[in-house]
Amino acid sequence: MPTTKKKTVRKAKKGQRIRQVAAIPFRLREDGRLDVLLVTSRTTRRFIVPKGWPMKGKSGRKAATIEAQEEAGVRGNALKQPAGTYSYWKRITDGFVRVDVVVYLLEVTEELADWQEAASRQRAWLPAADAALLIDEPELSTLLRDLTISVADPA
Repeated sequence: MPTTKKKTVRKAKKGQRIRQVAAIPFRLREDGRLDVLLVTSRTTRRFIVPKGWPMKGKSGRKAATIEAQEEAGVRGNALKQPAGTYSYWKRITDGFVRVDVVVYLLEVTEELADWQEAASRQRAWLPAADAALLIDEPELSTLLRDLTISVADPA
């Protein structure tokens, strides 16, 4: 376990909130509809968005972009403002800790055939509304569902 992660888990065990960053990789189809990319987690195989710990010396947006490349094999441009936040319970060796996640939208410009975690993850492009149904975290599911609304109805 990297030192940063150990420190973060220690903070969580003391009752402090810990945070991660995430990317929602997306692309607009020719018909104007929005697709998002989900990946499976390595341990539970549930669908999630690429996420990870903040990286020293990098902005949250940059860290989310790096996580998307490592976990989902995509490159692109992250929007400057976060799309939102959600919280979830992260499983650790001897229990669970509460994690707050800042989410950035990542407009995908390149999809890699081979990437760092390709052997341990599957990825799937889905309409945002369908992706929302596959996500277990209620706040992230709502964020994905609302993403569909905001793109379909910019008013």
